[in-house]
Amino acid sequence: MKHVELNVIENYSAVDTNPLSVYVMHPFWNFLVKFLPTWLAPNLITFTGFMFLVLNFLMLAFYDFDFTASSAGNQHVPSLVWVAAGIFNFLAYTLDGVDGKQARRTNSSTPLGELFDHGLDSWACIFFVATVYSIFGRGESGVGVVTLYYILWVVLFSFILSHWEKYNTGILFLPWGYDISQVTISLVYLVTAVVGVETWYQPVIFNLLYRDLFTFMIIGCSFTVTLPMSLYNVLKAYRSNTLKHSSLYEAFLPFLSPVLLFVLSTAWVVFSPSKILELQPRMYCLMVGTAFANVTCKLIVCQMSNTRCEPLTWLLLPMTVVVGGAVTRVFTNETLLLYLWTAAVILTHIHYGVSVVKQLSDHFSIFAFSLKKPSRD
Repeated sequence: MKHVELNVIENYSAVDTNPLSVYVMHPFWNFLVKFLPTWLAPNLITFTGFMFLVLNFLMLAFYDFDFTASSAGNQHVPSLVWVAAGIFNFLAYTLDGVDGKQARRTNSSTPLGELFDHGLDSWACIFFVATVYSIFGRGESGVGVVTLYYILWVVLFSFILSHWEKYNTGILFLPWGYDISQVTISLVYLVTAVVGVETWYQPVIFNLLYRDLFTFMIIGCSFTVTLPMSLYNVLKAYRSNTLKHSSLYEAFLPFLSPVLLFVLSTAWVVFSPSKILELQPRMYCLMVGTAFANVTCKLIVCQMSNTRCEPLTWLLLPMTVVVGGAVTRVFTNETLLLYLWTAAVILTHIHYGVSVVKQLSDHFSIFAFSLKKPSRD
């Protein structure tokens, strides 16, 4: 693992202009944080919120592993599960908003907190998308798994755009879509518990189904708001000579590994002899989302430490072998191969995260989940 150049770690700088966040959520979070004990570590709040999203993912995996439970004629996910999903999602969102305020309240803000927060957010993308997908499923009134796959990539690239901006400008511009989506989806889970998934079979207006509206909102927000704003901020820095890197080539370098990951994973989807995405959509998306989180975390470390982003992530090398072996039928059991590779990706990502957290904790003489100071004996 590449060591972080800790001597040049930058201060955290973020801009949040979303009206929902500024006028509603931040006052709400400022109110809530006053009730938290001052001994509670911000990173523990962050991790707890993340685990609520993981719990949602596992809970829906138990009741709807292959995303067919919402289809007509199938046994649907119990209403209480949707109630729990709505509560857990809003708790995760709330804790994600409160952790930074707790850090400032307890004077415990560190680069470790920034990495912990955004690193877990990058992994949370897949858990959030997969759980939402269970509302519609893959039946006639739902969304095909191939569409799910491309929607996941839209969400992933929307996430990395913000950190690409910070890598180039030194400022993290928080996307507007995040707050709106979290509040909306929390409500949709609760509504689903009351009215049932059958409600989403009906058209919103004319022949426009709810699934089409959700797809349009995700893609539309990404391509009409998130992407243009990110490009504008980076190009503005380039024209004003405030770009942190020497050329546009260096500026766009962080996209190389994510694009190659997209090419590799899409090649497996397109050329899979057994149609692996149709067979194992949940596991395949988990693998892609985790690999993407690993790539994103390395970008976050680079933009934190003001170091050059490495063009290629080593994880892509064994993945090239895996995908090549799958599409050429060298490995005949694609499902087994996917499960083994997914396990390898998850363990690799956890190892990377633990290693970086330990390194930062040792450097700053802090504990990751406690505000107590380590003994210097």
